[in-house]
Amino acid sequence: MSRILKPFIVVLAAVWFLADAIFSTIAHPLARWLGEHWVLFRLRTWIRSLRPYPALALFAVPLIILEPVKPVAAYLAATGHMRSGLIVLVVGEILKLVLVERLFSLNRDKLLSIPVFAWAYGKYRLVMDRLESMDAWQMVRRWSRIARLAIRSALAQFRASSGLPTTQ
Repeated sequence: MSRILKPFIVVLAAVWFLADAIFSTIAHPLARWLGEHWVLFRLRTWIRSLRPYPALALFAVPLIILEPVKPVAAYLAATGHMRSGLIVLVVGEILKLVLVERLFSLNRDKLLSIPVFAWAYGKYRLVMDRLESMDAWQMVRRWSRIARLAIRSALAQFRASSGLPTTQ
């Protein structure tokens, strides 16, 4: 029975992991932008003051609460609520990744001082490095950059032609 389920589980895990990788391209810049806001200075100071295990507990909260978003979105899509499923997936994943990214960047050294976390993070980095080195990943990244540049160029031309002030 396990030999029958193994390919299905591997494909499911790959899709699950790939969804995180795709959404992280949006989440990283958003997390960086949030990190620069002075409004969150006191919260950032408190998070940095945590010791390693409380920092790990705080790091786990968005994962525990928001990781079930993928199966919920899949259920919504499977029951005919495609738009709702897509909205739940996109908002939940971006929110989860932004929170995890910020919490990790604030407490990276403390989290990596926990041996099991450091081991798991090392395995995660191995997988990510392999994924990012694949030709398909590089091609999608190139397409993404080209699309971003085309959108920025079109917006700049629109602003110039309509007399709107340019913002950079």
